[in-house]
Amino acid sequence: MPETTALEIRSGELFIGSAAPLRQIVHSSLVAAHAQALVEACALIGGPQVRNTATLGGNVCHALPAADGTIALLALDGVAEIADKNGARRAPLQTLFQGPGKSTLNPRAELLLGFYIPLKGAGQGSTHRRVMRPQGVAIAILNMAVWEQRQAERIQDIRIAVGPAGPTPFRAHKTEDFLRGSVFSSELFSGALETLLGEAKFRTSPHRSTAEYRRHLSGVLLRETLSAAWQRTD
Repeated sequence: MPETTALEIRSGELFIGSAAPLRQIVHSSLVAAHAQALVEACALIGGPQVRNTATLGGNVCHALPAADGTIALLALDGVAEIADKNGARRAPLQTLFQGPGKSTLNPRAELLLGFYIPLKGAGQGSTHRRVMRPQGVAIAILNMAVWEQRQAERIQDIRIAVGPAGPTPFRAHKTEDFLRGSVFSSELFSGALETLLGEAKFRTSPHRSTAEYRRHLSGVLLRETLSAAWQRTD
């Protein structure tokens, strides 16, 4: 279907078809202008040959808690468009997941058409960061994406997505509430990290990392992503 490979502005939103190759997303000036976190996330998925054929829809449909594309889409407030015999409908991204590797989509009756992302406005910025093993397992030890809305020196609004921090891709709502409305400063990080560690469910993986190491990395990534997204709000 041509619609599933589209990458365009539709009715004031960025639309990315589910079958658009990751390479196209990475090199798109349109996506870079409105969803920098997604560009950074897609650039980390596989190597050049993989990105030539792999798609954002495939990354999401695998329903992995630390899928880079999914984590970026969550922070960007992405919404999925799904078609069935009754027509097309939109669904919040988090409703697509029911557990590690388990999607709520019915492969026999539903088709993921693509994703809608709000256009970047004044004072907004986003970023994505990942830590992974240098060799072997390609899935992230931990990744994080942040979107921020700036008003003067305050964080007017914010969205934070982390993976893996639970059985499904995770939005750190309590941490967002802690940061929202605060003056951006280095003093914020300790309180934000304490809140994040209280709500995220980091676990030990025999092939990737211990829960303790992930808790340590979450502090590193939180500082990096908050700072990088803030710099892009200028």
